Amino acid sequence: MNLRPQHGQFAVLVAALLTRLVSAPNANVSFMLIAAYAMLGRAQAIHALALSWLFSMLSPGIAVEATPGLVGRYVVLAAAAVSVFLRSGMVLRHLAVSWPVLATLLLGASLVAHSLMFSPIPDVSVLKALSWTAATATLLSAWSGLGVVEQDVLARQVFGGLTVLLLCSLPLLGLPLGYLLNGTGFQGVLNHPQVFGQTMALLGSWAGSRMLAESKPAWGLVVLFGACLVLVVLSEARAAGIAALLGIVLAAVAGNMLARRSVRSFLPGLRSRRVHLVLAVSLVAAVLAGPALSDRLGEYFSKRTDSTNLAEAYGASRGALIEGMWTNIQAQPWRGIGFGIASVAADMVVDRDPILGLPTGAAIEKGVLPLAVLEEVGVFGFVAVLLWLWMLIRRAARGGGMTALAVFVTALLMNLGESVLFSPGGFGMLSLILIGWAATNRKEAEAPGQHA
Repeated sequence: MNLRPQHGQFAVLVAALLTRLVSAPNANVSFMLIAAYAMLGRAQAIHALALSWLFSMLSPGIAVEATPGLVGRYVVLAAAAVSVFLRSGMVLRHLAVSWPVLATLLLGASLVAHSLMFSPIPDVSVLKALSWTAATATLLSAWSGLGVVEQDVLARQVFGGLTVLLLCSLPLLGLPLGYLLNGTGFQGVLNHPQVFGQTMALLGSWAGSRMLAESKPAWGLVVLFGACLVLVVLSEARAAGIAALLGIVLAAVAGNMLARRSVRSFLPGLRSRRVHLVLAVSLVAAVLAGPALSDRLGEYFSKRTDSTNLAEAYGASRGALIEGMWTNIQAQPWRGIGFGIASVAADMVVDRDPILGLPTGAAIEKGVLPLAVLEEVGVFGFVAVLLWLWMLIRRAARGGGMTALAVFVTALLMNLGESVLFSPGGFGMLSLILIGWAATNRKEAEAPGQHA
């Protein structure tokens, strides 16, 4: 199976990108083009969902916003789901569903049932539950339906695509266009500094963990890892930067135990002279930079507040959100307030289709994923989500090794600053694409001499 787009397919992708960059009506056509492309196969479905995320996240200074309400992204999601479903074996009556997909479908069904019973705005909750379930199950099924070599090729394509996004953003470092939203945080070619910072954090975690997972990492990985860290700091995305570093550290510390392998076989890069050289140079550079580095990091963590430490800065930015969620948890600990519902439901702004009246968007802001889940679906739903995540984490460690686990953990940790895991219509789609890859990766599990 050739995962590289053929000439005709590549032409469709180029046409979709060009139409996305011109005017609003044509921007919606771009989603229709990638929806058609998604029907061509599992890999194409993942390509399409990744492009849907990119088209939704582009800076308004580079591409006009698609209207109305980016309905096109739901068309892409539906096309990808149908494409993967048709290849699952159902038509030939030998449906094969992996445990991650089955667990996701069961969790999604419980979220829909909870929405119908307890949500104050049931159609919004049901739409969010269905879109998350469809996106997550589709990605898990698509990734797991690929062979080991095919998975690796597609993962490299996603990695390369994020690297190209980084390179395209670099020329904007000295231009106002790169700081369009607030004038201080670098957003590159994306629509928000937080989105750009989170994207670079995931790419940096991927590059950094590959440095440790390869016995002789390429110099390009070293440079890319350093560039990602710098860009995360420039974006002022504090939670993303901390998540990237902690994701690598936690994966390195706990991964070998979850994978049931020795540290030497799990982290061959620790013996690499290149890694040793990079660490030594970084330490010397940090010492020489001294006060300048300290001041810059201080500004990064305080983020234009009077906070003197990281805990104070976190409380200043997320304290009000946490208090609101905690109040609801105390009032409704068992049933929750409804999936995808704001802490104050009356304040929600719901965008609806002008013809059918169906909800097309209802953005909410919740900074801490565990509290958000507990607030929305109660204790039993919270436990169900934890069990689902634990199953996927174990599979990432045992099947994908250090890199897959580090990317997975980074994606989760970012949700302690901005809850996006259940938001496939926004930044959450990129997280789900990478989580789907990490949880189904069989590169380590099927390597000679390794055990799943």
